[in-house]
Amino acid sequence: MELRHLRYFKVVAETLNFTRAAELLHIAQPPLSRQISQLEEQLDTLLIHRERPLRLTEAGRFFYEQTCTLLEQLDSISQNTRRIGRGHKQWLGIGFAPSTLYAVLPELIRELRQDAELELGLSEMTTLEQVDALKKGRIDIAFGRLRIEDPAILQVTLLEDPLVAALPHGHALAGEPVSLAQLAKEPFILYPSNPRPSYADHVLALFAHHGMSLKVNQWANELQTAIGLVAAGVGIALVPSSVQQQHRTDIDYVKLADTSAVSPIILSRRAGDNSPLITRCLDFIGQLRQRPHGAER
Repeated sequence: MELRHLRYFKVVAETLNFTRAAELLHIAQPPLSRQISQLEEQLDTLLIHRERPLRLTEAGRFFYEQTCTLLEQLDSISQNTRRIGRGHKQWLGIGFAPSTLYAVLPELIRELRQDAELELGLSEMTTLEQVDALKKGRIDIAFGRLRIEDPAILQVTLLEDPLVAALPHGHALAGEPVSLAQLAKEPFILYPSNPRPSYADHVLALFAHHGMSLKVNQWANELQTAIGLVAAGVGIALVPSSVQQQHRTDIDYVKLADTSAVSPIILSRRAGDNSPLITRCLDFIGQLRQRPHGAER
């Protein structure tokens, strides 16, 4: 399937007339008909009922909506690429683990989005994926929770986020701070299931350090899924305390008696990258870290 197939189909779907569509596309009608037929062959489904008047099949209506969205996105990408290439606009790629959206990162994004000359690329990814993307230049700065030993990557710990136990509402352990030994007796939900190593390994290592193992009742791919499974009573989970900002009524968050149980938020970037944009981000984050806890902008 080629881009021209999508553009041709969009015009045919909007005119429902091969002759008119061919005129708008500045091509002859027979080649246009062949292109649409090729598209249907590749999709192995009929998109247009060839009758008078022409009408889209149900699959054709769906394909038309998706095609419009895709072409709009492609047009936006093309325009921004031209602006960046001509020096009219800058681009900054940010990779982030979902749980870091509860701390420093949202304020940085809000700050950067005020710059009309800056295009932000936001990509949700694990720390390992962030490292690969940094090395390949797909992103410029990243926020994760794992420490990585790699000479090509510079990391700085922004904060140590205390871990809390996420329990189904009304759980017997809800209330006073709980010990790791108490939690180890409960069925656990760990995330993410892959790739590894991950935050899940951080949790497993925490208990292993104290000579304890966990009964993993369920693996989840994402934090939100894990929280939902906790609410459903499938098990409990250890999550960063910043996650409590969700204020869910079906979840009870309980502090740990072991205050050394933390999950760091770590900023990663390419070694030697001292570009103005990276410096700007580091300076802003430095200002955030100097504010009194809870201070408003």
